[in-house]
Amino acid sequence: MKKMLPWLITILLAITLIVVAVVLLTPQLLGKNNSNPNTAAQAIEVQKLSADELVEMTSEITDIKTNLADQDYIVLMNFAFQLNDKKSKEEFDKIKEFKIKPIIIKTLADTKPDELRGSGGKDQLSAKLINLINKTLTEGKLTQIEITNYILTSL
Repeated sequence: MKKMLPWLITILLAITLIVVAVVLLTPQLLGKNNSNPNTAAQAIEVQKLSADELVEMTSEITDIKTNLADQDYIVLMNFAFQLNDKKSKEEFDKIKEFKIKPIIIKTLADTKPDELRGSGGKDQLSAKLINLINKTLTEGKLTQIEITNYILTSL
């Protein structure tokens, strides 16, 4: 037994070091593979536009009502979408009811109420929606989303 004691201590020490290394390195390794929705949204630069130009390039979707991931909460939201040119706004207006609205509803259905609290939560939602909606647009790009109305309530 005395001859095996150093071997047992060495094996336990090696296993402990491996476990500690895995615990410390896992967040760093997984963090690099996760795509950050804010990164892509920040890459789009918002131009300074006049009020008339903003009106010409902005589309609205109103009265989106849906449950969140926690079925005890419901959210009512209105959105204003700023696109980069008039052509992309025209395309957006054509598909907003049957392509864009479902994307918003699905995204909200996967969102927890705590994720929407505060301006940071709303900014994250906007960034996520910009990334998802830009994938569906064939002409132009969505540059900014503003939440124009927001009501979160429990049932």
